[in-house]
Amino acid sequence: FHALNQKAVARRAAEELNKRYEDINLIVVHMGGGISVGAHKKGRVVDVNNALNGDGPFTPERSGGLPVWQAIELALSGRYSKEQMKKRITGKGGIVAYSGTNDMLEVENKVKAGDKEVERVYEAMIYQIAKEIGADAAALNGDVDAIVLTGGLAYDKQLVDRIKSKVSFIATILVYPGEDEMQALRDGVLRVLNNEEKAKSY
Repeated sequence: FHALNQKAVARRAAEELNKRYEDINLIVVHMGGGISVGAHKKGRVVDVNNALNGDGPFTPERSGGLPVWQAIELALSGRYSKEQMKKRITGKGGIVAYSGTNDMLEVENKVKAGDKEVERVYEAMIYQIAKEIGADAAALNGDVDAIVLTGGLAYDKQLVDRIKSKVSFIATILVYPGEDEMQALRDGVLRVLNNEEKAKSY
């Protein structure tokens, strides 16, 4: 999952809430080519979808969760090689499989122009993101201080507003568009060097 950006924006949210990251519960949603939704409980990520290869919401290029039985049948049908199946899940899945493009600006413009087919796909992705946020709220027993939306797709106001309309009943929603993983990496190293936290081996 997008650990560096997830942790960085979680700390930023804690600062905005005037609390310590280690004292609050957050749901962080990184939305880009992949979408990871993480439950952060008192400074630890306790649940997160595998955003790379077939878990959680579908994304601009990734299939997200699939019905297992049908996926097995397709994989064993003889129609696709192992590499072709992997590409259908990561690279050629999700929005691009339905709309023919992974360019979310193009998708956003088609939705604004009234393309109903593209809008159905766009809304389905939003629904799946909201559903994953709800699942993480359950993982935190409903004790959620804030939901944080981040990543490149968080620049899309329409997408953010539609997600908000589905999950704002859970907690306050904070939006930090984009990502800065190098800054996050630097900040983490500084926290270790300043004895603010211990280095961890994963």
